[in-house]
Amino acid sequence: MLKVAFIVNHFPLLSETFILNQITGLLERGHQVDIYTCTPGDLNKVHPDVEKYCLLERTYYLPEIPQNFLKRSLKAIGLLSINFTKAPTKLLRSLNGFKYGKSATSLRLFYAAIAGADKGAYDIVHCQFGTLSFWGMLFRTINAPQAKLVVSFRGYDISQFIQEHGDRIYDRTFVEADLFLPNCDFFKRRLLKLGCDEKKICVHYSGIDCERFQYTPRYRHSNQKICIATIGRLVEKKGIEYSIRAVAKIVKSCPNLEYKIVGCGSLQTELEQLIQELELTNIVHLLGKKDRQEIIEVLQASHIFIAPSITARDGNQDAPVNVLKEAMAIGLPVISTYHGGIPELVEDGVSGFLVPERDTEAIASKLQYLIAHPEIWNIIGAAGRERVEKYFNMQNLNDELVYIYQKVSSEE
Repeated sequence: MLKVAFIVNHFPLLSETFILNQITGLLERGHQVDIYTCTPGDLNKVHPDVEKYCLLERTYYLPEIPQNFLKRSLKAIGLLSINFTKAPTKLLRSLNGFKYGKSATSLRLFYAAIAGADKGAYDIVHCQFGTLSFWGMLFRTINAPQAKLVVSFRGYDISQFIQEHGDRIYDRTFVEADLFLPNCDFFKRRLLKLGCDEKKICVHYSGIDCERFQYTPRYRHSNQKICIATIGRLVEKKGIEYSIRAVAKIVKSCPNLEYKIVGCGSLQTELEQLIQELELTNIVHLLGKKDRQEIIEVLQASHIFIAPSITARDGNQDAPVNVLKEAMAIGLPVISTYHGGIPELVEDGVSGFLVPERDTEAIASKLQYLIAHPEIWNIIGAAGRERVEKYFNMQNLNDELVYIYQKVSSEE
């Protein structure tokens, strides 16, 4: 049995089912998982597996470290008085500046020790995003020095974060961590360009539970309204502005349309205004945040799926988008973009269509083609389902993750 510490940004979080799938997959395979999170997630809408596997009982909170050293010190005194009896030796050792240098004198190591004060050793410390590797290095140093440090890279952490903080931000991480798991080849190439040792890199895709997404052949009945769907946060890198504009271009020639957009985010007001300006209020509907079952219902009721991802101005990029996998698993013909890791999921002209980023005309053209040729929906849908089952099946990928853990654990 492996004992694994997951370090995450928020937990639980509906939009990060890829992390939840790994946790439950490890538990089902007889391994132990503890979850360390920086902040609580959304407890109003919780995935059923959080309750099924009693995951909140396995969740611990990483204490916020004040930027001001005086405040950090005063808070540390309070934390020490509360937690000292749990692990006195570990907590005092975390303050040893002679042994740990700046990590100790800055009190950051102490805060990491507080998080795992009364926990046993771990075999694996897995940081679920590259940005968490700084916490992970501290956590391992004081709580599990024999553990292997594994770091996943998933998008923002290997794109926008690099643009914000420079190409050298992960230099120490590349030295100290034992293994890096980019979730696509596109991000593997980015890691290599940043100077990461190729021997430490293993591409590990994010999977979905194919059994939860029932494949349903798509047909269009005469005079039936064509339902288009997009699911994603209302932020720049999702490119939703361009799919809305594409729908506006074809609505006169294809008037019997309905376009549902699921998600919330900072661009909601801007997109609402765009919909009004384009006179699409009766066609395009922003549905807000939905839970997993509601998302499945939207997908099942749709005929075509669009994921118009773009590289945002701040550099943020996507890996193969999970909801795009879900749409393909259900059997929807999909339209997406030559962006990030998406071409590793969608084979243009086979399991969907790919167009250049920000190309409204190209999206509109593919939409018109699909609407005019409903006879190919099932051909594309079946190819999409087959590809997801082959490369992005959660069960297979969780088996692979256990193998990866066991292999890195056995290395000297």
